[in-house]
Amino acid sequence: MTRTQPWTYAKKRNFSDHVNKNIYITTPIFYVNAGPHIGHLYTAILADAIARFNTMLGHSVLLCTGTDEHGTKVQKAANNTNLSIFQYCTQVSHQFQEMCDIFHVHYSKFIRKKQHQEAVSHFWNCLEKNGYIYRGKYSGWYNVSEEAFVPDKDVVKIVNSNQGYTESGDLVEWMDEESYKFRLSSFKDELKSWLKNENVIEPAVYRNILIQWLDDLQDLSISRPSKRVSWAIPTPSDKSHTVYVWLDALVNYLTSVGYPDDSFKQFWPPTVQVIGKDILKFHGIYWPAFLMAAGLELPRKLVCHGHWAVKDKKMSKSKGNVTSPFDVMRTYTQDGLRYFLLRQAVLDTDANYNELKIQKILNSELANVIGNLVNRCFGGNINPDRIIYNFAEYKNILKSEIALKNIKALEELGDNAKMCYEKYNFYHAVDIVMNMLRTSNQMFQYYEPWNLCKSKDLDSVKQLEAVVSLALESLRIAGLVLYPIIPNSASKLLDFLQIPKGNRTWEDTKPIHLTNASNETKHVLSENILFFRRIKNY
Repeated sequence: MTRTQPWTYAKKRNFSDHVNKNIYITTPIFYVNAGPHIGHLYTAILADAIARFNTMLGHSVLLCTGTDEHGTKVQKAANNTNLSIFQYCTQVSHQFQEMCDIFHVHYSKFIRKKQHQEAVSHFWNCLEKNGYIYRGKYSGWYNVSEEAFVPDKDVVKIVNSNQGYTESGDLVEWMDEESYKFRLSSFKDELKSWLKNENVIEPAVYRNILIQWLDDLQDLSISRPSKRVSWAIPTPSDKSHTVYVWLDALVNYLTSVGYPDDSFKQFWPPTVQVIGKDILKFHGIYWPAFLMAAGLELPRKLVCHGHWAVKDKKMSKSKGNVTSPFDVMRTYTQDGLRYFLLRQAVLDTDANYNELKIQKILNSELANVIGNLVNRCFGGNINPDRIIYNFAEYKNILKSEIALKNIKALEELGDNAKMCYEKYNFYHAVDIVMNMLRTSNQMFQYYEPWNLCKSKDLDSVKQLEAVVSLALESLRIAGLVLYPIIPNSASKLLDFLQIPKGNRTWEDTKPIHLTNASNETKHVLSENILFFRRIKNY
């Protein structure tokens, strides 16, 4: 077999000139065999937070998501309803789109599988033309839940049966059928070379897993007989077969940016692809190999995360432990749930969903730390005229240890949080913000402005104004840093503080006293100063 277009050549030839300006971020397209749960929401808001952060840096950002609507599981799910397969897919796809809309996932495009048949057919033809597809026969174990083949060593067989189970409990069936196959094994060395780059997979633990999997690399079945899987895209040259759901699904990342039209190169390759660990093999082995075979540049980075679990068990419809984001938001609000999920999860481990923990975190941090500081700054006696003081005019007045600690934390916040966002450590960025705001509350308590306001002494008045101005500057910068995580609430806070839309970039996280930017004293216009209402026991 001779390659007609070596990947090493294509890599140099197709390298994007737009990487520093155009940022392309993706979520997986979500499978419509059931409605969304909070694991799906976490993936979507993680990608959204990355996108919003990059927008604040001044990049042109394209965020794409959507639904995966082909395959055996979708056929079976639709057959359990009174709907046609297309009607069923449309109904469930709308639930995922509604989830994104309600939780402020600011996507640029929401792809549906029927929209990209042309792209899948063109991509298949490229692989076939370049000599990477051949007709063969597959015999092996098929994971019904994951719609993927698994090695014999990973199967616990049921005696006197053509079925078995994986270690995770998924049902597998023995398959013996004709299929078109992809020469995956021929990319073993190139995949190893790609994975030598420590930056292509975050966190590192998932990169190490991929490297281990390369030892068992075999050619991949990429079609199914139409009579068995009719609800899929037909293979271009043989209508008796349909395209394997995962090859079909992965091509959506190309479809979203206009492939096969040359305009797709404006945003290609993806800057960040956000995935869950259960689809790591598809994105970390199959996807780069497909792209190499097609002569296309590979994604810059895969960001992989663990599962959300309930009582240490992965959420799944079959286990009956699915938590709907639509149900949870009624108690905790959209931003409240966003905050908890991004604040609680660590990428390289599974996270546990716990409603008591949600309540505790939202009350102790959003209500008690942020909300309390806002209320303090506009107390009737402390600030009766509801003035937003310019801290640059008061920077040399407060000399206490706690005030200097607050100012130092404020000066370092933007740079420190930026490093956290760049490593996708959102929980640590939140820690930095909360620590700074707790210091602000301590500073406020130390100066006792409720006593300062009783004095007519000029020094006391100035000190009072300085305390309020430092607290408000802390809230301004906290609102900017938290915007990717809680965009709706942070925007309301910044609106309340009368921060112009044009002054909400990452550059604006520098304290006003360091930038010499003009910031005239303003008055709060809104009567409502209640932020982050406490969640009551239910």
